[in-house]
Amino acid sequence: MKVLVTGVTGQLGYDCVKELERRGAEVRGVSSKVFSLTDYEAARDYITTWRPEVVIHCAAYTAVDQAEDEAERCEAVNSGGTRNLAEICRDIDAKMIYISTDYVFRGEGDQFYEPAAEKDPHNVYGRTKLQGELAVQALLEKYFIVRISWVFGVNGRNFIRTMLKLSETHDALTVVDDQVGSPTYTRDLAVLLADMAASSRYGVYHATNEGVCSWAELAAEVFRQAGRPTTVTPVSSSAYPTKAIRPKNSRLSKDCLDEAGFQRLPRWQDAVGRYLIELCAN
Repeated sequence: MKVLVTGVTGQLGYDCVKELERRGAEVRGVSSKVFSLTDYEAARDYITTWRPEVVIHCAAYTAVDQAEDEAERCEAVNSGGTRNLAEICRDIDAKMIYISTDYVFRGEGDQFYEPAAEKDPHNVYGRTKLQGELAVQALLEKYFIVRISWVFGVNGRNFIRTMLKLSETHDALTVVDDQVGSPTYTRDLAVLLADMAASSRYGVYHATNEGVCSWAELAAEVFRQAGRPTTVTPVSSSAYPTKAIRPKNSRLSKDCLDEAGFQRLPRWQDAVGRYLIELCAN
């Protein structure tokens, strides 16, 4: 199986390449240094020359607050770049796995969002990722759209790394507790995406580690497992205003994985423990 992975310099792209290599797949990880997502001709030339059977599209513009000031650039990458890849996949008859986000939903209430739930993104990032979803669905039949949330992995910055760094100089921290969702360990997610790449059970999926928590609960669990004495005081989101509106509810239903015969990811607490071990080893 020949697989092209975009965004190899990021957390998920890195782990996807590692997992596919472990399985013996012929895999290439690419970044913007190889071709820009917004340069259709460059992307087409590279991809049609190598002709992968599957494209796992992890690359994206993910600076959520900055996107509010750079809407055009964000849209060019997340919407236009995704459309470019979808068109190329269609022309070479390749499967496409598009990584999307919980930000496509309204992000209110306490229900678990099903894949077909109403979409109502509240910021530029969410809107452009939804545009990417629509492009994939309009152009392809052989596609997976996989929505994820609260990502952490060894190859990049994330909330857990930030908390660990802060705990080196702080005995106590205040952390938001009115945003609830599920962390997603990229090493676990990469296993699922590799399973999808080898299958034809196409559709829209949600994939996160099992269980839900607030950011404050996640921070407290990280400190507990890392043996850090730092205490966590829960606060409202209003204590940390941001340019882009964040979803209060990022709960995603994973019943779709069960129905398609895919394995759910382990519980988030277990993922945190294995991630801390991975960090120590690197």
